[in-house]
This record gives sequence, structure tokens and C-alpha cells, in this order.
Amino acid sequence: MVAEAVAAWISGSLALLSDAGHMATDALGIGMALAAIIAADRATENKQRTFGVYRLEVLAALANSVLLFVVAGYVIFEAIRRLTGGSPEVLSGPMLVVAVLGLAVNVVSFFLLRQGAGESLNVEGAFVEVLADMLGSVAVIVAALIIWLTGWVYVDAIFGIGIGLFILPRAWRLGRKALHILVEAAPSGCDVVELGNQLKSIPGVVDVHDLHVWTLTSDMDAASVHLMTSEGVDPHPVLDAARTMLHDEYGIEHATFQVEPESHANCDDVTW
Repeated sequence: MVAEAVAAWISGSLALLSDAGHMATDALGIGMALAAIIAADRATENKQRTFGVYRLEVLAALANSVLLFVVAGYVIFEAIRRLTGGSPEVLSGPMLVVAVLGLAVNVVSFFLLRQGAGESLNVEGAFVEVLADMLGSVAVIVAALIIWLTGWVYVDAIFGIGIGLFILPRAWRLGRKALHILVEAAPSGCDVVELGNQLKSIPGVVDVHDLHVWTLTSDMDAASVHLMTSEGVDPHPVLDAARTMLHDEYGIEHATFQVEPESHANCDDVTW
């Protein structure tokens, strides 16, 4: 990142500057990812945090998304200013050399993060940034070659805009996933109405209410529900069936069930 920033200043390349800015967010994003993972691993010592601090990785992912929006916005603004403000001087030599080195670094990072990206939203954020930055380095290399061969310096600003526009939808998707978890919405793929109907179909269950399903962090879904049963029904088979259903069909391992007889009143009065 430092090498790209210095080379961008020397060469006057906006495309290289945008790649350096994006790599800076990569470094910060990976640092936040690591800090969140370490903090979550040590969180069990504080008994007041009953869910630990697993949400830190989601907050880190949201911060990454915001940083990506800032970088993309600045690059697009600066590129438009250059395109409308005259012909800038861009040195293709330093631009090309450093972009090639940046690409090599990002290729290594890509392979290191690829597996973990499927297991953690936090690592996915870092992986997406590295992937986008790797493609950004390719764009800078192409722009440098065009300037070197043709002398057409406006391609630098054009590619800068392209990199910025490439970043934006990925930042949006990452931020949307993080916000989906933070507002405690049901996990993607979980139809809460269908889940309630399935729980109600368990033998002995006559009503289901106060059903909540949410995601704590990556691959950690939780649920709580009240199951009303007919008088005299043994609650043990009901609990076993409900737990098995949530685990096998929805992948929810942490679930809290309140089994109450049909004659019990006022448990469904909570309005939120």
C-alpha cells in the first residue's frame, strides 16, 4: 500500500492511487478481522456478555463496507475532476512496476483467504476486498501499458472510475449482509412462517407463539419459541422433535423452547 501510494504521487496516476487506497482498506479490514476473531475467542471470560462478543466480526464487516464506499466515492470524484480539468501528466513506468508488485501481493492474499471466506462474514469481507483489489491491479497494469504505448493519459482517470464502480456493488452487498444480522432479521433461507407451521405440526402441539429466529454471527443462528401443548402431553418428546427439526432442517443448534400446557395463560401477551 505504501509503495503504491508513493508511486501514485510520483507518477501522478489516479488509477494507482485508487488501488493504493483500496489496498489500505484491505490492510485495515484484515486487521479488524483479526482483532475481532481474537476478541471473540477470548470473550468467554466475561460472564456479563452472555453471547460473548461474536458480533464484533459483523461490526468489522460493516466498517469495511463503509470504508469501501468512501474510497470508491473519492476515486470517482477525483477521476471526473481530472477528465474535465485538462490533461494530467502520468508516468507509466513507475505505475506499471508497482502495479505488478501489487498484483503479486493480492494473488497471494487471495489464496490465503479463499477457504475462510466461506466460513466467516468477517473473512469474506477481507476476501472480497482483496479480490476487488487484485482486479484493480490488473486494471492499473492495462492502463499503464496503454499510456506507455499510446500516450493517452485520460485512460488513467477512466480506469480509476472503473475501479471505483467495481468496488461499490461489493461494498453494498457486504454492508447489507452485516446490517441484516445487526437488525436481528431471520437468516436468509429461513421462512419463519413455515417454521412456525412445522413446529405446530409436532404431535401434541396446539399452538406456537413468540417465535424468534436470528443470526448471532457467521454460521451461528439461534431461535426461541413457546410451544403450547395439550393437557397431559409429555414435554420430552415435544422438545426432542422441535430440537431435531431446527437442527436438521434449518441448521440451528442454539434454540430455547418454552413448553407450556394449553391451560396456561398470558404467555402470548407480549406485543413485540
